[in-house]
Amino acid sequence: METKLVTPPVQSKFSEEVAEWIEAFDDLVVGEGPEQGAELIAALRHRAREAGISTPGALTTPYLNTIPKHEEVPYPGDRKLEERLESLIRWNAMAMVHGQNKKDAGIGGHLSTYSSLATLLEVGYEHFFHAAYGDQPGDFIYFQGHASPGVYARAYLEGRFNDDRLLHFRHELRGKPGLSSYPHPWLMPDFWRFPTVSMGIGPLNAIYQSRFMRYLEHRSLIQKTERKIWAFVGDGETDEVDTLGALTVASREKLDNLIFVVNCNLQRLDGPVRGNKRIIDELEGIFRGAGWHVIKVVWGGDWDELFERDQTGLLLKRMEECVDGDYQSFKAKGGAYLRQEFFGKYPELLELVRDKTDEQLENLHRGGHDRAKVYNAYRRAINHRGSPTVILAKTVKGYGMGSNQSRNASHQEKKLTDSGLAQFVKRFKIPVPEQQAKLGKPYRPAPDSPEIVYLQERRRALGGYLPLREVPKLVFKAPRLKEFSEWTAGSKGRAVSTTMGFVSILRHLLKDPEIGKLIVPIVPDEARTFGLESAIRQVAIYASEGQKYIPHDNDMLLYYREEQDGQILEEGITEAGAMASFTAAGTAYSNYRVPTIPFYMYYSMFGFQRVGDMIWAFADSRGKGFLMGGTAGRTTMLGEGLQHQDGHSHVLASTVPTCVSYDPAYVYELAVILQDGIRRMYQEGESVFYYITMYNEDYPMPAMPEGVREGIVRGIYRFQPAASGKAMAQLFGSGPILNEAVRAQGILAEKYGVPADVWSVTSYNELRREALGVERWNRLHPGQPERVPYILETLQATEGPIVAASDYMKAVPDQLAPWLSTRLVSLGTDGFGRSDNREYLRRHFEVNAESIVAATLSRLARDGKFDQARAQEAFAELGVDTETADPAYL
Repeated sequence: METKLVTPPVQSKFSEEVAEWIEAFDDLVVGEGPEQGAELIAALRHRAREAGISTPGALTTPYLNTIPKHEEVPYPGDRKLEERLESLIRWNAMAMVHGQNKKDAGIGGHLSTYSSLATLLEVGYEHFFHAAYGDQPGDFIYFQGHASPGVYARAYLEGRFNDDRLLHFRHELRGKPGLSSYPHPWLMPDFWRFPTVSMGIGPLNAIYQSRFMRYLEHRSLIQKTERKIWAFVGDGETDEVDTLGALTVASREKLDNLIFVVNCNLQRLDGPVRGNKRIIDELEGIFRGAGWHVIKVVWGGDWDELFERDQTGLLLKRMEECVDGDYQSFKAKGGAYLRQEFFGKYPELLELVRDKTDEQLENLHRGGHDRAKVYNAYRRAINHRGSPTVILAKTVKGYGMGSNQSRNASHQEKKLTDSGLAQFVKRFKIPVPEQQAKLGKPYRPAPDSPEIVYLQERRRALGGYLPLREVPKLVFKAPRLKEFSEWTAGSKGRAVSTTMGFVSILRHLLKDPEIGKLIVPIVPDEARTFGLESAIRQVAIYASEGQKYIPHDNDMLLYYREEQDGQILEEGITEAGAMASFTAAGTAYSNYRVPTIPFYMYYSMFGFQRVGDMIWAFADSRGKGFLMGGTAGRTTMLGEGLQHQDGHSHVLASTVPTCVSYDPAYVYELAVILQDGIRRMYQEGESVFYYITMYNEDYPMPAMPEGVREGIVRGIYRFQPAASGKAMAQLFGSGPILNEAVRAQGILAEKYGVPADVWSVTSYNELRREALGVERWNRLHPGQPERVPYILETLQATEGPIVAASDYMKAVPDQLAPWLSTRLVSLGTDGFGRSDNREYLRRHFEVNAESIVAATLSRLARDGKFDQARAQEAFAELGVDTETADPAYL
């Protein structure tokens, strides 16, 4: 009989070896620390890759706090006083919104967001948020927009607002200072720095603000300090692509001056953020994958005891079985429900909480409501080096609002019931009588009370109050127009484009000994399209690590040059990112006390329509600078077709109150506009910004005629009067289409005997705004002599129809119709763009010289000033098809 050898199972031996390795690893961590443990794991992964072994990295960690209990440091503040202050701020925030909706039903406001965010903000206010670093600016905070009542309530306790101001929340038009709905620097210019309530804009701007801060440091325009940029982000806000779209910019640039705090209250406006998943897990994977340092603050300290008592790992197992929809129910339905549905799944877990009452279970805290957990997360974040940090803090939406907390409708709550108010006052021990509580009466202790004394001491220690926006008095002298004489003198017959003219002016400004260092050129990966090669060679592209490679074209004069102190921000293919840099640079005069002058160059088609919301936020921020819409126009941008040709950006620009827009035809006009813009924004301190269209069509640039500067700036001047006789018609042209108007003038005179004046209209938008202002003044002052708008004053001695042609929609010149009555005939490029050359495009859209002539003759004939039959013949002579379809609908 054959005897078989019995060997132990291979798996058993392997399991023993694994256990030994784990034991050795544990010994290393205990003896040497977690950093060495991480280093060992990294070394093993590296060795595995060398051996060709695939080792997929885990992007998520267990559903626990990143910082274990034994690594926490003691909380440094007076927790009782801080908790008392937080309760008072909660009350005043709630009272402000509740009280307004009692008085003015439907006025709005939000209670639940700040209720979830309060501890996260208060720990920062009391220990981390610096208002200054010596004589340098302090930390920047991008607040969750819907939490603004809590920020106001803290400012009230600080004594920055009185009762009357607080009671004028969302009452801004009642003769007294009010409080804006959300963070709006335009409405509260001494308080808010950053508009954030339009979802996704705050996080994106915070990333590029962090990078711009480094840019200023590397260029020695500001001192390097320990200042941080804190962005408080809602977990629902991360659905907005702008929120997460630039995460790799922050990690690639190693922006360890940036801290995101994601308020994971598990709810967006109408319900769960991820009812069937866990948003914290999802975000951890996204941020880790993007190279961020991730700190999770999931559970409060009262869970630590349960974790210590659970020797089986069953508690964590149960947590990871639940999804966010479950966690929402656990908080909304109370302690008995939690006992039954969460702990009740396993008998061992029920035994674990046998000694806990339902009330104690209900009050088990999430990590974002535990001061010690939040403090330790913030402490680790500010000390981290080499990458940005995100803190994922689990909270309860509507925390402390009784039956309203953690419910789908929490976001929409504007006021509490009387019983809810009584419960709130009782829970947070607010010394307000019942009747006053029902009316939303604010409460502030005496200035010498322990709470207020503590609050003021903490802010003094951290350099002052936040948020705070200040505009320092800056001594700035704009260059004079005579310094632009090279461009006002014309091109001497040489054909150039306005884009090339701008680049030449930009290079000149970069060399200016006074303001050159303040110029910030920004371009989204189109530098060569705009002819910026020479500027790249001159001042280099900013690269935080310098140029670590030898460019392949380094043997050429205009090679691709990157430097750590480079001046050009080349952002790659991202209009949103470039706009965020424009925002950082355009507000630096206030935020950093450095009046940087940004010039953001981009395809005009992808300007306002692509990032219109960010442009509105830029205006709200009182930003300054120049948006340069390059390769502009629907017929000048030949060949590219529908998706690239712009016929509407000036319409969109007209909607932004502080946007001053121009459509110059010649380089001398451009020079005048740029010089005046620098003067207005930086020397005079006006809160405006400029949108200027530039074109890629080459033609000779004339010299600047005498006496036209005012007309250029105000929007219109007579460029070329009729050669002989009094003009029978007025031809308006803008951008390159002005040349078509000049050509039309010649055809009218030579072929049809019609003298016409040609006018350059640099800004229909500015003409309309001035006319509206005059019209309003006249309406409000009927007993005084009537004022005359500039457009009518300029045209008062002219006769005949006005034919206005531009490379933009008819709506642009149509803005002047109320003042030009029946004289105005608008020609424009309504419709989709097409791929062809300029000759065919302009004929298609009926803005070429022949179409201008035909429109002029047609109108003169209608007015009895030209023979109708001859006008009809002219259409055939000019090649204008009278039966073709309307290009606006083709």
